[in-house]
Amino acid sequence: MEAWNKASLAQLPQVRALGRHTGRDPLTLFWTASGIELDFTGSALWVDFFADYTAVEPWVSVELNGAWIARFAVNPGHSRVCLFRGMTPGKPKHIRLLKDVQAMHEDPAHLLQITGLEYADGVFLPLPEPRYRLEFVGDSITSGEGAIGAKSEEDWAGAFFSAENHYARMTADALGAEYRCLSQSGWGITASWENDPTHILPPYYTQVCGVAQGERNAALGAQQPNDFADWQPDAVILNLGTNDNGAFDEPAWIDPAGNAHKLRLLANGAFHPADAQRIADAVQDFLTVVREKNPQALLVWCIGMLGTRIAPVLQRGVEQYRAAAGDARAVLLELPETTPETVGARQHPGAENHRQAAEVLTAFLKEHL
Repeated sequence: MEAWNKASLAQLPQVRALGRHTGRDPLTLFWTASGIELDFTGSALWVDFFADYTAVEPWVSVELNGAWIARFAVNPGHSRVCLFRGMTPGKPKHIRLLKDVQAMHEDPAHLLQITGLEYADGVFLPLPEPRYRLEFVGDSITSGEGAIGAKSEEDWAGAFFSAENHYARMTADALGAEYRCLSQSGWGITASWENDPTHILPPYYTQVCGVAQGERNAALGAQQPNDFADWQPDAVILNLGTNDNGAFDEPAWIDPAGNAHKLRLLANGAFHPADAQRIADAVQDFLTVVREKNPQALLVWCIGMLGTRIAPVLQRGVEQYRAAAGDARAVLLELPETTPETVGARQHPGAENHRQAAEVLTAFLKEHL
C-alpha cells in the first residue's frame, strides 16, 4: 500500500491561506470565502478538517482547475475529505477551497479548521502573485446569503450561503485578484435590519474576526487586532446600508434595559433628517478608519442589489469624508437591482444578480485601479 504524507499548512508555505487568519497550524476559516489555494502535481489530495457548530453547520466549495466541482457540509469533529484522486501524476492541478458560510455571531460553537493535507506523491508549486488584492465588507449580500437554493426557500440554513455564486468571487476572478470578505447577515452601519444598534460591522473592522464570539474563538485570536501591514488591498469595497435602509420600515428594537431604538420615517415617508445625518456621519467615520488602515486603497462604497432608497444618504457621507479628509479616492457606486428573474433564495440576490453586480464592479475597478 502506498505511503501517505501528511503535512500542516505551516509546513507548506506554497499553499496560500485565504481570508483573515491567525495561524496556519491549524488554519481557522473565520469569514466567508476563507480557505486555501494551491498548485499540486500529485495524483490525489485529501484535506483534513476539524469542525463544530450548534446552530449552523459550515459548508465548503471546492474548485479544480477553475471549475466548481464539489460542495458539502463539514461534519462535526475530525474528518478527511478527498479533493481529487486518480489524476495524472506530474501534471499541475489548481485547487481553491472556499468556506461558503459566514462567521456566525449567534453561534459561538461554529468553527471550521483545516488541520492538514494528505498526499501520496507530487509536489506543491509556488503560486503566482495575484494582480490585485480586494477586500469586501458587507452584510448578507456579501455573505452570499440566498445565492444558492430555490427561490422558494425561506429557512435560515447554512446550505443557502454561497461563496461561489458571489459578486466578490466573480469580480476577483475577472481581475486576477486575491480577495477577502468580512460580512454579517442583517447588520448595518448604524443598525441592523431590526433596529438593533449593536449589530453593526464598523466596530469589528479592525479585529481579525471580532464577530466570532465565545471563549474558544477568543483563544483562537478572533478578537485580536488584524495585521493590516501583512495584507494591503488595492481596493476596499464596502457594501453596507441595505439593512439600515430596511430598519426605517421596521418596529423599534427594545434593548435589555427597556430602551427603544428606531430609525424613523417622517409622516411623508422621508427619512427623519437627524437619523439620515447619523447614517451619513457613520459612513464618514467608517471611511476614516478604513483609510487609516489601508492608506493606498481605492475605497468604493456600493449600494443596490436590494434597494437604493438610501443612496443619497450614503453619498452625503462619502462627500463629507472626501471634504474632511481631502481624499478623492472614495466613491459611491450603485449596483444592479435584483428582479423577479434574478432573485435567489431567502428573497436575496441570486447567482444572476451577483453576476450582473460583478460586471458593473469589475468594469469600474478596471477603469480606476
